[in-house]
Amino acid sequence: MAYINYGTPLFRKTSIAFFAAGFNTFAILYCVQPLMQEFSSEFKLSATMASLALSVATICLAVSMLLFGSLSEVWGRKPVMVASMLVASILCLLTAFSANYYYLLFLRALTGIVLAGVPSVAMAYLGEEMESKSLGKAMGLYISGNAVGAMGGRIISGILSEFFSWHAAIGGIGVISIAATLSFALTLQPSRNFQARKLNMNVLGRSLINHLKDPGLLCLYGLGFLLLGSNVALFNYIAYVLTSKPYSLQQGVVSWIFLLFIIGMFSSIWIGRLVDRYGRHYILIANLFLIIIGALLTLHVGFLVWKIMGLALTTFGFFGGHSIASGWVSQRAAANKAQASSLYLFLYYTGSSVGGTLGGVLWSHLGWSGIVIMVIAFTFIGIVLTAALLKITGFTKPAAKSKQLHIFK
Repeated sequence: MAYINYGTPLFRKTSIAFFAAGFNTFAILYCVQPLMQEFSSEFKLSATMASLALSVATICLAVSMLLFGSLSEVWGRKPVMVASMLVASILCLLTAFSANYYYLLFLRALTGIVLAGVPSVAMAYLGEEMESKSLGKAMGLYISGNAVGAMGGRIISGILSEFFSWHAAIGGIGVISIAATLSFALTLQPSRNFQARKLNMNVLGRSLINHLKDPGLLCLYGLGFLLLGSNVALFNYIAYVLTSKPYSLQQGVVSWIFLLFIIGMFSSIWIGRLVDRYGRHYILIANLFLIIIGALLTLHVGFLVWKIMGLALTTFGFFGGHSIASGWVSQRAAANKAQASSLYLFLYYTGSSVGGTLGGVLWSHLGWSGIVIMVIAFTFIGIVLTAALLKITGFTKPAAKSKQLHIFK
């Protein structure tokens, strides 16, 4: 089989393609997050109801990933991803013309369904096409693209809404996403190591059950749920804090807080190197403790810098933990890797919906302290799951003592 090696022109083209895919997916998915206050104001909604613009899309995406991961085993990796990106971009443009909130939620649900075709397949494509020693760098670059998309989508929509309206904000993201789709389609080569199979629901069902019987995979799936649930809750409601006293910032200014996601561009790559040196269990636990420390720092009232520092630490820990857990799933699954990755992402995005909505309930009753309590509780459960992983898999020696890249075992 022919694999893609780090440092080659093909590796660079593949990395650029997946960077565009990550931007497309996460810019569309998260562009509504800085607009929630505008939804609350225009449609007379509570913070919890406004959060549904994101939660509805993520839960539909989560459920659909189980289907798309299986369909890509039949239809091929690239065709599924290209079609997903194109249709999602068109739906994003249509969302900009929503006349009422229920129509907006309907389009966001459809968007979540079709967006599933990218993240559910991307990790499987990379796992099949990349040479094993190049896989860590490729996965890190893909997650960096996710971070840029999540950050860029939020900042662009926040700024456009400040100067124009939320309609212009979502429409602008749709136009950019169409450009990213064209870049992806023209740059990515078709799969060379993929072997299509007939759609056999019985076989796929049995493989699904086998994945769910693996206690190591179950722990990783739980970690994905907890990581994104915590991160989304923090960033869903921080705007409500910063636009009220004692900060009283404008929405356009608050949107720049999402620049913190640039940390994810570097942490996901740097964490891979630390795992090679110290082992993934220790680095995963270290990232979880960073989230706890960061969440506690955001409780400081008065000096804005403490909240920013706290959010920066939680962002670093989130992206670092996600890069370890997601890569570990791809390597641990012995067969049907796309399906195993889809299960991880199903729980990952379900965590986004649950954390985002539960955070709204806690925000309504306890304010920002309720958000922090939820994040710390989620993270402590994540530490327990990591300890269970250590018991299940045993400690993996760092890469310096082994020829394999252990972050992807």
